[in-house]
Amino acid sequence: MKLSVISPQRWLLLIALSGIGMLVFGLYLQHVVGLNPCPMCIVQRYALIGVVLLALVGWRLRTWALTAAGLLVTLAAGFGGFTAARQSWLQWYPPEVVNCGRDFYGMVENFPLNRAIPMIFKGSGDCSKIDWTFLGGSIANWSFVCFVLFGLLGLWVAIQSRRPAHAA
Repeated sequence: MKLSVISPQRWLLLIALSGIGMLVFGLYLQHVVGLNPCPMCIVQRYALIGVVLLALVGWRLRTWALTAAGLLVTLAAGFGGFTAARQSWLQWYPPEVVNCGRDFYGMVENFPLNRAIPMIFKGSGDCSKIDWTFLGGSIANWSFVCFVLFGLLGLWVAIQSRRPAHAA
């Protein structure tokens, strides 16, 4: 199948829907399965939210604005991919001393509420710990793969949106 069969706007919609699915799955792992996200997981969630929002905005745009949206999706996906790659590296080569943050109850018990609430959003799990795998890859590994795909598709959207309609 050729990528050009689907319009650049529809690719952005597909990116957004895939990203929403990933966010929902992450929340399922956190709230149903009971996995604590680490600070790097939280950063990846923010990057994924950025990818989703930019793709949703770009889905409705045309011409140069569509090009900008594709490039911004690539940029946000690159940031998320970098964080996922760093976490994957930490999982493959764990440090001797783990320093990824405090647990939830320790934060609430030891800090006033106005300091504890922002700490909650920083995550509390161990960044180098592998809690879940699928086909041999950790959550960070699969996040990296998805961010790379989103980044490449964002770049493709930016390139395709600059082409004249008859050349596509």
